[in-house]
Amino acid sequence: MQLRINDQAPNFSAKTTQGELNLHEWLGDSWGILFSHPKDFTPVCTTELGYMAGLLPEFEKRNCKVIGLSVDPVENHEEWAKDIEETQGHAVTFPMIGDSDLAVAKLYNMLPADEAGSSEGRTAATNATVRSVFIIGPDKNIKLMITYPMTTGRNFDEILRVIDSMQLTAEYKVATPVNWKSGEDVIIVPAVSNEDAKSMFPDGWKTIKPYLRLVKQPK
Repeated sequence: MQLRINDQAPNFSAKTTQGELNLHEWLGDSWGILFSHPKDFTPVCTTELGYMAGLLPEFEKRNCKVIGLSVDPVENHEEWAKDIEETQGHAVTFPMIGDSDLAVAKLYNMLPADEAGSSEGRTAATNATVRSVFIIGPDKNIKLMITYPMTTGRNFDEILRVIDSMQLTAEYKVATPVNWKSGEDVIIVPAVSNEDAKSMFPDGWKTIKPYLRLVKQPK
């Protein structure tokens, strides 16, 4: 199954380091981040999980839950977590899905649906495409998908920036420009007429082009 932006995030129940959970039920009314790993005890992923663990309070401030996935049994995750805390300085306190039967990786189109076998005997290289980040909205729809190569560590500060943008633009009729950071000017979306913009943004805006109007970030 091909997944696209605004498709419903496929639901599943799975064993995790915090017990059995159902994704949609676990998310509740929160935003969510699902990020995947091709195998436990891999170097780049070790740094990523540690950094995400340290950044978790920032996501929690934004009503965003975090869940990881790796193509190995949960028991392996629990051992790996010890290495992550030792080397990265942060304990992994969010759940990690055990995907030893490859079911979630297939459900999220990270591995072919007809892929045979289990995690046993597989290497990080054979699971190389299981390095995706999915942002899921409170409506359970997919808002973002990014897949990284194994040799490039993910930038979770960027994921946090995207959450800020998505939450702002879900509430106001604005978009965020290139390299935008919270607190900077935003763009009035073209669907809003100048007449309507006067009531939405009474302090005015700067018109660069008729289709490009900059305004202070709404509070």
